[in-house]
Amino acid sequence: MNQPDPITIHHLALNQDHGCFATGTETGFRVYLSDPYKPIMRRDFDRNPRGGTQLVSMLFRSNIICLVNSGPHQSNKVMIWDDHENRYLGELSFRSEVKNVRLRRDRIVVVLNQKVYVYNFTDLKLVDQIETVVNPTGLCDVSQNAGPMVMACPGLLKGQVRVEDYGTKKSKYITAHASRIASIAMTLDGRFVATASSKGTLIRVFNTMDGSLLQEMRRGAERAEIYSLAFSSNAQWLAASSDKGTVHVFGLKVDSGSPGTSKLHSASEPNLSSKNSSAISSFRFIRGVLPKYFSSKWSMAQFRLPENVQYLVGFGRQNNTIVIVGLDGSYYKCEFDPMKGGEMHQLEHYKFLKPEEPF
Repeated sequence: MNQPDPITIHHLALNQDHGCFATGTETGFRVYLSDPYKPIMRRDFDRNPRGGTQLVSMLFRSNIICLVNSGPHQSNKVMIWDDHENRYLGELSFRSEVKNVRLRRDRIVVVLNQKVYVYNFTDLKLVDQIETVVNPTGLCDVSQNAGPMVMACPGLLKGQVRVEDYGTKKSKYITAHASRIASIAMTLDGRFVATASSKGTLIRVFNTMDGSLLQEMRRGAERAEIYSLAFSSNAQWLAASSDKGTVHVFGLKVDSGSPGTSKLHSASEPNLSSKNSSAISSFRFIRGVLPKYFSSKWSMAQFRLPENVQYLVGFGRQNNTIVIVGLDGSYYKCEFDPMKGGEMHQLEHYKFLKPEEPF
């Protein structure tokens, strides 16, 4: 008996709280609960343009989903799909290809190669447009808590991040790295932004209010492509995935205080049986005279995956858990020990996008 053709994943995205993830396919899109894992929605469009759905962006777990198709003259349109009404509510058209779409309950942010457009969600009115450096992967993130939006995107210079605060109507330019920005993530409240460069060895966390550097973390010594960064909902942890096949979790600590004076420092050191924590702790007493390699904070927990597969990482509903989804159709849920660190424990593993998936 002939086996059905494998389903190609064109796009993969976690939603704002990491509770769901969506895939764009040749015929439409699919949505899954990420914790606990469960297929929940499959939509195939009879008239889907040739090439399928190249971008999917969810609004939490609502019925509103933004889609970008791959067909001729389709990759420059954002289609707003209402799954309750089973129809498109509207579209936004551009002169060039859409690279990313970020959603809030009050805003739609569309990222092109050198521009970012901000729209009201209710009436699709243009609120703002921003010029950026060349941005082929559509880097951008937005705050999600109630109140005016805070947005982070590349600036006009290599290695620069622009933070736009729509409450204070102020722009902040942060020189984050010497090489181009490769990944950006923001806390839900928009107070902190994490960045990685194309070199992929260091991850930095900045205060979005004043642009100050709060913490620097070392992923490794070799160049790597950072695929994703994610803060936990309480900003206690930061996770990163890369083409090296290792997912890292770093400890963070936020001092309470007024928003303008909040500071982020290293969390308490894990047990010294952890190889990485030992490397930094042993040299702490002479940190001032050692190269920066030794003064950066290493990850406290790691999980190994196949190399050269693009994985996205987020945090699970249970404390000290992460979820990982890959373009190879793999899902993992892992647990890390916040005290001992070291290798994470795999709790679940599934292959999604099977033809026989029960939706």
